[in-house]
Amino acid sequence: MVRALQKLAAAGAVVLAAVSLQPTTTASAAPAPVVGGVRAAQGEFPWMVRLSMGCGGSLITPQVVLTAAHCVSGSGNNTGITATAGVVDLRSSSAIKVRSTKVLQAPGYNGKGKDWALIKLASPITSLPTLKIAETTAYNSGTFTVAGWGAAREGGAQQRYLLKANVPFVSDASCQASYGSDLVPSEEICAGYTQGGVDTCQGDSGGPMFRKDNAGAWIQVGIVSWGEGCARAGYPGVYTEVSTFAAAIKSAAATL
Repeated sequence: MVRALQKLAAAGAVVLAAVSLQPTTTASAAPAPVVGGVRAAQGEFPWMVRLSMGCGGSLITPQVVLTAAHCVSGSGNNTGITATAGVVDLRSSSAIKVRSTKVLQAPGYNGKGKDWALIKLASPITSLPTLKIAETTAYNSGTFTVAGWGAAREGGAQQRYLLKANVPFVSDASCQASYGSDLVPSEEICAGYTQGGVDTCQGDSGGPMFRKDNAGAWIQVGIVSWGEGCARAGYPGVYTEVSTFAAAIKSAAATL
């Protein structure tokens, strides 16, 4: 299941499904909060962004947010998205809110793989640092950190406060054992615990998966994409492998 939100008409329930994605995989589209997480401290991940359609994102330049392709409905001018940044508490009076002006959905995106998109903001957020993206596979292993305002349990409510958790790398072979042909190993990276319990969930879609580089700085290696449910045993979270698309992302961001 993809990890964005969509309101269900029946009984006003909320399910973790993409706002615009028609899933083409056989694995049920999973919601994307952080399950098993703890609250992040104010300023701990200052480049985290909450998007008004119910997704997360990261500030990769002062005026461009990196998120998931399934969180947006295509490319072009778009002033309908509001980005909230600079706070862990979404109700904080000090939150920075900026509208979108353009969206670029990954070229060739069709619901499987290539799950990245860029959102250009109406004005740059110069008061916050940006998050570096991985340009090689050097950091595609070890233990990663994920963060988001998504559900803290499968089918749960969105969170007011930013949650964070650590998840270990899962090999392509192990991930394919869970998801079979639904996984695109050349474009996706998996992370999570065999026993489950910690994962991204509904509303975390588009947010970053990151770790420290050799210089001790945060670097983004993944984008929250999809998974079977949330934190289920034997089903790790699936993330867009940022290094695969880094050149395209940087080029698009420069010309957006």
